[in-house]
Parts: sequence; structure tokens; C-alpha cells
Amino acid sequence: MLEGVIAIGFAVYSVIRAWSGDHDQSVSNGYGLALWLSILFGGVLAAGIGLLRGAHWGRAIAIVAQLLLLPVVWSLLTDSNQVVLGLLMGLIVVPTLVLLFSPATTQWLATEYVPEDDEDDR
Repeated sequence: MLEGVIAIGFAVYSVIRAWSGDHDQSVSNGYGLALWLSILFGGVLAAGIGLLRGAHWGRAIAIVAQLLLLPVVWSLLTDSNQVVLGLLMGLIVVPTLVLLFSPATTQWLATEYVPEDDEDDR
């Protein structure tokens, strides 16, 4: 969920930067980046909220997001020479991925999901 919040915050920053007329990028690039981040990480944010509420579907989205971010971490650590940013991102992505595959998470996933509205029917 934290990844989604950070990315949505960066999307807002990108829109503000494009709106203010910052000359190092075109306005369309700022809005396009904001749209892309909002769509992609809006899903990650929704998955995090779903996991906090006990929805099993959030795990699949979270796993895909972490697997997609692993090459980004590797690139930051090696080719981009941005080791500090790569380490910070790696300290979030790798433990999250490990926790998503932990035995406790797998056991929780194996249980039946009952929405809060249906609990009274049991």
C-alpha cells in the first residue's frame, strides 16, 4: 500500500510541475506520467487496501507489482549508478515479496474468504 501512496503522490507532483510550466519537460509528459502512475499504482494501492481488509485478490496484484519492480531495483543498483535509490527501493520490494510468499501468507490464502456482509449468514 505504501508503494501506491508514494507513486500517487509523485503523480500529483508531476501534474503540479507540468502545470507550473517547468521547462525541463513538456506539459504532456507531466500529465502522461501522472496518468500512467495513477493507473498502475492505483491498482497497487487498491491491492494494499484489499489485503488490509482481508481480500485474497490483493495478493496477486501485489506479487506482480513486486516482480515488475525487481528489475527496476537491479537497474538502479547497476546501470543507472543510483545505488542509494536502488537500496531504498530494494529494502521495500524484496521484503514485501518475501512476505507475500511466506508460509503464513500462503496458509491465509488457503482459507475461505467470506465477505463481511456474509458473515452473519454462517
